[in-house]
Amino acid sequence: MLKTAMLSKWHVHARDYAARLLKTGKAEIAAVWDEDEERGKTWAGELGARYVGDLDGILASGDIQAVICDTPTTMHKEVLIAAAKAGKHIFTEKVLATSAAEADEIAAAVKKAGVVFVISYPLRRDPLMCYAKSLVESGIFGKIGMVRMRRSHSGITDGWLPGYWFDTSKSGGGAMMDLGAHPMYILPWLCGKPKRIAGVFNNLYGTSSDENAVVTVEFENGAIGIGETSFISHNTPDVLEIYGSDATLLMWGQDVKLTAKKFKGIYEGYISPQKTDIKEQPAGPLEIFIDAVLCNKPPPEDLGVESGVTVSRLMELAYKSNQTGTIMDW
Repeated sequence: MLKTAMLSKWHVHARDYAARLLKTGKAEIAAVWDEDEERGKTWAGELGARYVGDLDGILASGDIQAVICDTPTTMHKEVLIAAAKAGKHIFTEKVLATSAAEADEIAAAVKKAGVVFVISYPLRRDPLMCYAKSLVESGIFGKIGMVRMRRSHSGITDGWLPGYWFDTSKSGGGAMMDLGAHPMYILPWLCGKPKRIAGVFNNLYGTSSDENAVVTVEFENGAIGIGETSFISHNTPDVLEIYGSDATLLMWGQDVKLTAKKFKGIYEGYISPQKTDIKEQPAGPLEIFIDAVLCNKPPPEDLGVESGVTVSRLMELAYKSNQTGTIMDW
């Protein structure tokens, strides 16, 4: 049984991670720390865990093997480096850090300590996204010219995001830093190494953070990636589009359509994949993390700390591009 500590309930996903961790039957929550003492004590009571009032104290606890980090994003450097130095295995919410320099420091600490590290990139284990990845790897698209991914919701317009979500001194950014992380980790996963980045963000409803954002990334292989996100979109499913010289894939929520030159004479127009083509993934990032620690095996690289560094650099350059009105080189 893996004994874990929850580090903060700041992130809106913290409650879900705690529930999923317990659901595995392979881990327990022994302790809670939170930068907000009142919130932490309340949550510890709900979880039946002890509350530890200082970070060093909880990381010094001999019974804690691993931590689940849901602190404000701008605290990740402090918290994750301290956890690594204490020899604790780390599962963290995206984004790793708000700058490439901080992400590099975290990566160095994790590697030096030799702890297991997994970052929460759930769409890299989503069955439909994995289907798209398998098609890219098969070469069916020929030369890929464009990949577009959109993830958005109505957190501002329907008023369900907590007010503290717009405090960029803690979040590090708005829609792009939060929901935009999903296209930002999917695009390099599908397209490879970035070459240059441009970002355009705005805030139509006047909050202190970006509410509506688009990032364009040119990759070294010539593909152009478009990552879109918003806190002001009504009832929008995830969208993924891949346009190549030899095939096109369109995903709108669970609706998937594929057309390819290789189908000519067999199928005309777009087809939907067979159920057998969409393979259920055995585990998500949190479950992979738990098994990696318990079985003493390295987690997959696409959920590792270097992937976190790449996305942090993409984020930093996208925000700089929006601020300066210039295209940023990788």
